[in-house]
Amino acid sequence: MSALARYLAFRRTLPPRPPLEHRMVRARGLDFAVYTTPVISDASPLLCINGGLLFDHTLLWPALAPLALHRQLIFYDQRGRGASDTPPGLHASRIEFDAGDVPALRAALGIDEWDLLGHSWGGGIAMLAAAQENAAATGGVRKLVLVNAVGATSDWLPPLHAAGLARLTGDARARLAACDVRQLERPELGVHADYAQAFFPAWFADADLARSVAPPRGDSVTGAHVAARLRRDGYDWIDRLRDLPVPTLVLHGAADVLPRSVAERTAQFLARAHLVPIPEAGHNPFWEAPDAFFAAVHTFLAEGVPAS
Repeated sequence: MSALARYLAFRRTLPPRPPLEHRMVRARGLDFAVYTTPVISDASPLLCINGGLLFDHTLLWPALAPLALHRQLIFYDQRGRGASDTPPGLHASRIEFDAGDVPALRAALGIDEWDLLGHSWGGGIAMLAAAQENAAATGGVRKLVLVNAVGATSDWLPPLHAAGLARLTGDARARLAACDVRQLERPELGVHADYAQAFFPAWFADADLARSVAPPRGDSVTGAHVAARLRRDGYDWIDRLRDLPVPTLVLHGAADVLPRSVAERTAQFLARAHLVPIPEAGHNPFWEAPDAFFAAVHTFLAEGVPAS
């Protein structure tokens, strides 16, 4: 069965999508657009943090809607993305500021404890946020789910362009080959948006499914500044993440253009991490292998928190 057929078969088993309520929440001097599904009693809410750096919460909604059957889902537009405020001092923008917004949002929402799910660059934000909560001894994060997350260091980033070219063929490959990755070290939104669209089909293991999904267009100047800094300066979060005691599920599409070794290394640094590869899936396992993906996340979040 193709990935598209698996996805469509899975969709047919789902009940109607729950409503998504929108409100603005003030935190750290900015108004954030926050979106929530109905409350589920006796279950920790789950904050879902999208990746992409240039995009808003719609990268994960309604893709993660099946998780709302068992718990309240909370999405938000990161600073300078979607309907959230653009921060002052754009040239100083960095991913650590995005991570610092997560504990502040939890406090502003009046939530004592929640679970975090981060996808791709959102996984980096989620890890840094959990580490910040742990360092402050606030106990705000119960469990952490990393979905094809970026690594604890930027070593994975330089080889990614060549890996994407190797994945693609025809016009898609030619479009990506025409991009100059050196230009991504500058915060030019058009350059970053063009590259994200050109690279988009390389994130899929199944080329037919990739062709059926329209590449989104990133529109965040803030995100372009964050992305340019990460590419220009690199990063190393190992000291912050080492031995993080939060129970963590590291999910990784086994056919992702982002190597499995990145996920393996992340799991080694975290004190209580469990790596689960998802066969026949690329960077978006919630699309390419939804049965395995949602079963793994639900089982992990439903289990009790084991003693450290």
